[in-house]
Amino acid sequence: MFNLVKTAMLMAAITALFMLIGSYVGGQTGMLIALLVAAGMNFFAYWFSADMVLRMYNASQVDESSAPQFYRMVQELAQRAGLPAPKVYLIQEDAPNAFATGRNPEHAAVAATTGLLRVLSERELRGVMAHELAHVAHRDILISTVSATMAGAISMLANFAAFFGGRDENGRPNNPLAGIAIALLAPIAAGLIQMAISRAREFEADRGGAEISGDPAALASALDKIHRYAQGVPMAPAEAHPETAQMMIMNPLSGGGLRGLFSTHPSTEERITRLLAMARH
Repeated sequence: MFNLVKTAMLMAAITALFMLIGSYVGGQTGMLIALLVAAGMNFFAYWFSADMVLRMYNASQVDESSAPQFYRMVQELAQRAGLPAPKVYLIQEDAPNAFATGRNPEHAAVAATTGLLRVLSERELRGVMAHELAHVAHRDILISTVSATMAGAISMLANFAAFFGGRDENGRPNNPLAGIAIALLAPIAAGLIQMAISRAREFEADRGGAEISGDPAALASALDKIHRYAQGVPMAPAEAHPETAQMMIMNPLSGGGLRGLFSTHPSTEERITRLLAMARH
């Protein structure tokens, strides 16, 4: 419940930030235009983001004939979770990772790398795929898509504010220094809010995945293995498309430097600790 409330508050915060910048650029009219633009971007992302991400990673759909054990595992877990059977994809990639996508449970897809299937035991793999199905059940795909789109729109609008300024409700030009400050700080604030939303949803998916699989310790063990691999070799496509990092079960990017400040995932140690606590009860 705490994470649900936290997510709602963070979504409200990122929306308020967007409206504030729109108001700076054009008063109430600018605020309305900004919201209309955001709605259009979210509509596009809602309908087309799943196909775009799967193509981005060159994911190939599999079925019972091409990947029987993996396919049947996902179908059985979806049945346990009370979800429609999702489409199942494999990505030819050594780094072990997985993600879920799709606009709703009826149009969901789960994808895993070939490295994940090679590195994990069957029990651990069940835990990971249950985690991804928990994202589907919680509609986290929609939340992450909206937050990412809003964050991108805030950055775009902030740059517009810096270059073109705007006018207040009385037609007076805005302070140009304020526009520069918005251009510098608003994208950072939006990114931090977006990452906080992502971290809250990961905890919920860990909990939900452990309940679906009935084996919290297996997911904890899988996270430990994936984390150790991710530290050594980041997932290649994600380096070129960092906006997809929040979708993965583990941040696929190398975590040094400023990227650590904008982590899409909570610490692996804390995730494992929570899962092992579930296993003991």
